[in-house]
Amino acid sequence: MNSARVPGVERRAFGSLPSGESSQLFTVASSSGVIVKITDYGGIIVSILAPDREGYFSDIVLGHDDLGGYLDNEPYFGALIGRVANRIAGAQFVLDGVTYHITPNEGRHALHGGVRGFDQALWKAESFERERERGVKLTHVSPDGDQGFPGELRAEVTYTLSDLDELAIDYAAQSQRATLVNMTQHSYFNLSGQQDRDILDHIATIPADRYLPVDSEFIPTGALTSVAGSAFDFRNPRRFGEFIHSPDPQISLAKGYDHNFVLNNAYSGLALAARIEDKASGRLLEVRTSEPGVQLYTANQLDGAIVGKAQLHYEQYAGFALETQHFPDSAHHPEFPSIVLQPGRTLRSRTVYRFATTGAAESVT
Repeated sequence: MNSARVPGVERRAFGSLPSGESSQLFTVASSSGVIVKITDYGGIIVSILAPDREGYFSDIVLGHDDLGGYLDNEPYFGALIGRVANRIAGAQFVLDGVTYHITPNEGRHALHGGVRGFDQALWKAESFERERERGVKLTHVSPDGDQGFPGELRAEVTYTLSDLDELAIDYAAQSQRATLVNMTQHSYFNLSGQQDRDILDHIATIPADRYLPVDSEFIPTGALTSVAGSAFDFRNPRRFGEFIHSPDPQISLAKGYDHNFVLNNAYSGLALAARIEDKASGRLLEVRTSEPGVQLYTANQLDGAIVGKAQLHYEQYAGFALETQHFPDSAHHPEFPSIVLQPGRTLRSRTVYRFATTGAAESVT
């Protein structure tokens, strides 16, 4: 499809929640025609229309055509994740000598904030338009004790689409008590624009010398292991599919990639987290972040049971997620960068997706 929308932000109804509350969908367009659609339910990125090298626009994120599909969003398609992204072992942690119990939702562990995380909240949304950029600011107040976390937390996430075809995601949070915070975004990308195809021929570069191996329940062991000579070495461009079926025990355990990479240039402004290219379409995604890590997930658990956009059954490896974040289970690893937010302090984090295209098509072998 071709995109000819005038730059700006449009708002329309997106359906009703079981509570009777109404959800809204915001359509944000850049001057070049890139379009990002965001709903206030879960802060979900519903679609991203981006051009291939011929100027043909296609949707490059997995998801659903209507709100109903997101109400049982087990894979977290496009959602904002919080209070704490990734896993907390045993669904409990100790902070200032007090043990807190989080609602477990992955066996005995807590995943992505517990049973009802930020992905299921109806955020307060305001659109904005400025010169050469426009977007949506979302705010949500998580009450003291929400899912077991201490402290009333005010979270703010701003999506800003610029005329440079960059989508910036700015996170901010403040708490009335010491608590844990580690927010991220969980879009699944397929740069081919064909969501019935897998992403195994996408070429990935991740500038990380180390990654975090996990145990049989996907909890980090605490080791920061060198990627050199392994299936996790993306320091030079490599197909996702090159080692996705390798005998590496970590790959076999996850049936692909579901691991956190330790970024080489963390805390040096906006460090490069990943560069992903689909040579067939020419689409390129570059991710930069202020976070110390990025979780690569290659949709290993999709099995065709979920019916997504255009009634497509999403199969294994239909997309990839790049969740910029602090490390998983940081609450139990004092050697990891801390995710403790103290009262009177403001957490700030930024991740930027840049959409571009490359030159002529190359054959992929």
